[in-house]
Amino acid sequence: MKEEQIDLTTRDWLAIERTKLANERTFLAYFRTFLVILGTGITILKIELFEDLKTFGIVLIIIAPIILIIGIIRLFIVKRTIKKHY
Repeated sequence: MKEEQIDLTTRDWLAIERTKLANERTFLAYFRTFLVILGTGITILKIELFEDLKTFGIVLIIIAPIILIIGIIRLFIVKRTIKKHY
């Protein structure tokens, strides 16, 4: 079965582009959060002043990649949804 070609107006096309850019901005927010949490965890482990917080530093280092993975998965799911609808 052949899919119909959808004629998009300029307004529709711009809306799709804004949605794609918003998706990328959201991923970058996840990435920034990953970097900050990872950096904080490493800093807590490296500075001797924070010896009491060593467990917290380890928890942050474990949580950081999970946040990045969630961001990557979300990026591709939304990208696929946008492609599917348009």
